[in-house]
Amino acid sequence: MEHRYRTPRQGTAPGRTRRLRAALLALTATGGLLLTACSASDGGHSSADRSNHSAGLPAPYGTGADGSRSAAPDESRSPSADHLSTFALDVDTASYGYARRVLDEGRLPDPSQVRPEEFVNSFRQDYERPDGNGFTVSVDGARTDRTGWSLVRVGLATRAAHTDDRPPAALTFVVDVSGSMGEPGRLDLAKRSLGAMTDRLRDGDSVALVTFSDEARTVLPMTRLAGHRGKVHDAIDELETEDSTNLGAGVEKGYATAAEGLRKGATNRVVLVSDGLANTGDTDPDTILERISRERRDHGITLFGVGVGSDYGDALMERLADKGDGHTAYVSGDDDARKVFVDQLPQNVDLTARDAKAQVAFDPETVAEFHLVGYEDRKVADEDFRDDNVDGGEVGPGHTVTALYAVRTRPGADGHLATASVRWLDPGTRAPHEESGELETGALHDRLWTAPHRLQVAAVAAYFADALRTGNATADRTGALPGNPGLARLGERAHALADATEDKDVQHLAEAIDEADLMK
Repeated sequence: MEHRYRTPRQGTAPGRTRRLRAALLALTATGGLLLTACSASDGGHSSADRSNHSAGLPAPYGTGADGSRSAAPDESRSPSADHLSTFALDVDTASYGYARRVLDEGRLPDPSQVRPEEFVNSFRQDYERPDGNGFTVSVDGARTDRTGWSLVRVGLATRAAHTDDRPPAALTFVVDVSGSMGEPGRLDLAKRSLGAMTDRLRDGDSVALVTFSDEARTVLPMTRLAGHRGKVHDAIDELETEDSTNLGAGVEKGYATAAEGLRKGATNRVVLVSDGLANTGDTDPDTILERISRERRDHGITLFGVGVGSDYGDALMERLADKGDGHTAYVSGDDDARKVFVDQLPQNVDLTARDAKAQVAFDPETVAEFHLVGYEDRKVADEDFRDDNVDGGEVGPGHTVTALYAVRTRPGADGHLATASVRWLDPGTRAPHEESGELETGALHDRLWTAPHRLQVAAVAAYFADALRTGNATADRTGALPGNPGLARLGERAHALADATEDKDVQHLAEAIDEADLMK
C-alpha cells in the first residue's frame, strides 16, 4: 500500500518566511485563521477559528455499504499545503484484541481489520492526568532510524477512574443469542462477563436486558439493582441460543428499552454484546446506524460495543459504536472480560467528555511532511474543530488517547515543531473547553529505542499494525511506516520492553509479534 504524506506549505527565502509568519500571527490575534497554533491554553476558551481545507491523509480503506473495508487508496487527492490534522477522539481497542485472537488461531488478520490507532490505544500510558473532567495534553517524540524522520506522540488523558464518584448508570444489556453465539467463547463468555459487571455496579445503578436472534425481546425492563441484583443475575443465567441474527431488531429494541427506562442525571448507555454477524431482517448497516443516530440526538444514549467470537463482524460493530457515540472492545476469554467489565468498568460506563476532537498544527518552518498513523475513519475537517455541532468522540474516566505522527523535519530545523489542542463538551452542561500542549524540535529524543518506555511501546504497537496492514515484514520497505525495523527486530524490542515494564499486556504484544513473524 502506498503511503502519502501531507506537506506543509514550503517556505521561500528565510526573510520572506519570517514576514509571512508575522502576518499570519497578526491575523490570529485578530480572530482570523489560526495557522500555526502557537499559544498554549490554560483550559479557557479561545476565540480563534481554525479554518482550512479538509484534514488527514487519503484513507487507505474504503467503507462499503455493507460495512466492509477495502484497501483502495484515494487517488484523487495529492499531497497538500495544509499543515493541520484534525480528528475525532477514539478509544476503541477491538481491532487489536481481535488480531490477537486470530494470530492465536494460527492465522494472519485481514489487513482491512487492522486499525493502527486501536493497537496503539490498547496499552497503558504514563500521561499526567487532570484533577477534574477534561484532558491533559502531552506532546513528545523521538528520532527514528530513518534519516530525517521522527515519531511524534500526542497524548491525551482524562482524570483517574474512581467507582465512588461517578453518576448513576442506566445500562441496557443487548445480547446476541443467535445460533452462532452457541460456540464456546461466545454466549457463555457474554453471560460470565455481564454477571461480573452486574456484581461491580452499585445499588443506585439500573440494568435492563434485551436479547435478539431472529427477533428481539425485552427480557428485563430497566430495574434498579438495589434489592433486585439476584433478579438481574437470574435473567442473565437463563440466556440460551436460538436461531439467526437479526442485529437490526436487537439494536432497535435495545434503544427503545433504554429510552423507556431513561434516567435523568444518569449515564444512559446500551451495552451491545455480539459477534456482529447480521444475517436476518434489516442487515443494511446504514438503516441500523440511523436508528442509533436518532436515539443519540434525542436522548443522549451512548453505545458500548463488545465483540466476541473467532468469526467477528468487526467493521459493522465499529461503525455502530462510532455512530452511537461510543466505543468498542473485543474479549476473547475470561482475562479480557475481567479487564473490560471489571477493571475498566468506570471508563466503560461513565463519561467525562462528549464530542471530543483533537487538532495538531505543525510548524511549516520546521516540518516538511507529516502523516497521522491511523484514525482514517475519524477524520474531521479542519474548519469543524470548533464547530460543536460536528460529532466527535466520547471519552470516559481513566482513558488515555494516543495519536502518533510520522514527521519529517527540515534539514537543520530548530524551534517550534507542533501544537496539539483538544476540544470537548462537558457531558452535563455541554459547555465547550479546550486544552493545548506544544513540542519543540530540541525536545525530541535523539533515538526512538532509548526514549521513555511507554513511547517505545506505542511505537512498537504502531509498527506492528503497519506490518500487518501493508504486508511488510522487513525493515523500511516501500510503504512502511518510517523507521519500521521489521517483525523480527520488532519482536526483540517488544520482549525487552516487556521485561523493562513488567507489563503483561506488553508481553502479550511481544508474543503476538512472534506469531505474526512465523507466518510472514
